[in-house]
Amino acid sequence: MATRTAQQPRKKPRLYRWKWTGKGPGGRPVKGEVVAGQKFEVEKELAGQNIIVKSIRRKSGLGGGMGRVKPRDVMLFARQMATMIRAGVPVLQAFQVVAESIRKPAMSAVVQQMMNEVAAGSSFSQTLRRHPEHFDSLFCNLVEAGETSGSLDGMLERIASYKEKVESLKGRVKKAMWYPAAVIAVGVGVTALLLIKVVPQFESLFQGFGAELPAMTQMTIALSEFAQQYWLHGLGATVAGVFLLRQGIKRSESFAYRMHRLALKIPVIGDILDKSAVARYARTLATTYGAGVPMVESLDISAGAAGNLVYQRAIEQVREDVATGQQLHFAMRLTERFPPLAVQMVGIGEESGALDAMLNRVADYYEEEVDNKVDALTSLLEPFIIVVLGVLVGGLVVSMYLPIFELGTVL
Repeated sequence: MATRTAQQPRKKPRLYRWKWTGKGPGGRPVKGEVVAGQKFEVEKELAGQNIIVKSIRRKSGLGGGMGRVKPRDVMLFARQMATMIRAGVPVLQAFQVVAESIRKPAMSAVVQQMMNEVAAGSSFSQTLRRHPEHFDSLFCNLVEAGETSGSLDGMLERIASYKEKVESLKGRVKKAMWYPAAVIAVGVGVTALLLIKVVPQFESLFQGFGAELPAMTQMTIALSEFAQQYWLHGLGATVAGVFLLRQGIKRSESFAYRMHRLALKIPVIGDILDKSAVARYARTLATTYGAGVPMVESLDISAGAAGNLVYQRAIEQVREDVATGQQLHFAMRLTERFPPLAVQMVGIGEESGALDAMLNRVADYYEEEVDNKVDALTSLLEPFIIVVLGVLVGGLVVSMYLPIFELGTVL
């Protein structure tokens, strides 16, 4: 642990995009863009490519339209590096090829910076540890294991496959969370628009009738007046509530734990979150342990990858029990958090000596369960949402036309 502390990154220099023009071999005009901190770094890199520089102009900083490094970018980087190294390309040259092939400037800047660090004498894993905001401990540990065992390409392939499956799982969980929220938000927005803009037009029309309005219409008009008067307060309270909730989760671990525990109790959605946490734990542990990382350290990495603080604390308890000599499946059972099927399959894997393969099967099983639950949730929500929106919008329309219908019957 002391070694890792010593390798923590110092403050990185600011990077910029530089647009250059010049002449290549044979006097052909060439131009392009390079990410670097200083102008002389650009000149040095171009000189190494036998390019006679004509002009170099700084365009923008790293935040100036260069995008943000996402997990998918890291996954593609691992896949490309694995392909290059398997083809026999040296690591330093592989960095250069990958940096030139990456289209997103932010990720290209990170790769170029790592290439410079490798050229200065750092190993691949040491370089990765200097960028913890992009490369987690799982990535760093597996690359280090690959460097030690001489199977770096295989480890990078394993990392890429792992991240593909985790990102796919995250996407399915987000779909389960955002789909109903988005549709409900649209329904609330349409209802608010009708109450604030449409109902007042009917109200001015009804004032000339000189007759008592139906109770349903009176209730709608009262609701419209309330919405007109307090809609701004309601919008502000909603935005403030979301902001305070996010800040509370970010700043208070105990509050975040209570929110994560509450999320697991939500009908249907809680079950999806539960199964996805088990799947991510099993997939991460299978990937790290199968790559030769010690069990205690693998559990430490898996705790951070669970995606839920309730499971994170349970996995930390499992790690402590395993460190004292308990078997993994027994330690999992003691937490009373993991499903019995997952515990039994892990126990079989321990007894048969194929723990990583069994953990992968656990992950496959629960990922498929998440898929089925998300599909079922979507199928159930569609008719329910249609009915709710129909009642809301249809009820408002009917309440506004009731006086007109009654006037027609009188005439």
